[in-house]
Amino acid sequence: MDFLLKENGMRINFEFGELDISGNEDYGFRPFQLMVASIVGCSGSVFRKILEKQRTEIEDMKITAEVERNPEEANRIERISLKYTIKGYHLDPDKLYKNLEVARRNCSMIRSVEDSIKIEETIERIELSM
Repeated sequence: MDFLLKENGMRINFEFGELDISGNEDYGFRPFQLMVASIVGCSGSVFRKILEKQRTEIEDMKITAEVERNPEEANRIERISLKYTIKGYHLDPDKLYKNLEVARRNCSMIRSVEDSIKIEETIERIELSM
């Protein structure tokens, strides 16, 4: 990957498109936003694949991330709380949490930061009727 210096940050071109990174969100995505988005994107996609393999019928999934940063240590990310809101049919809470644990073990982004950032996960179920 080649990152190019620009006046207010960095830029990289990927096959999917151009990405601007800056500490000022007027000029690009902030680095902490990309870190959180990587963790959520990885975790959510692995979790969805597991739910599909388990034939769990979901209509929708939303992940809300709350981030706690430490301003006394360069604004480092200390904790990310992920809330998975899942809409679907016959949602067994024990099965959902077991599948989320499998997803956590198989998400490369969570595994990469698990010793330095506390990641907490909760699930809210919205049961749909047929």
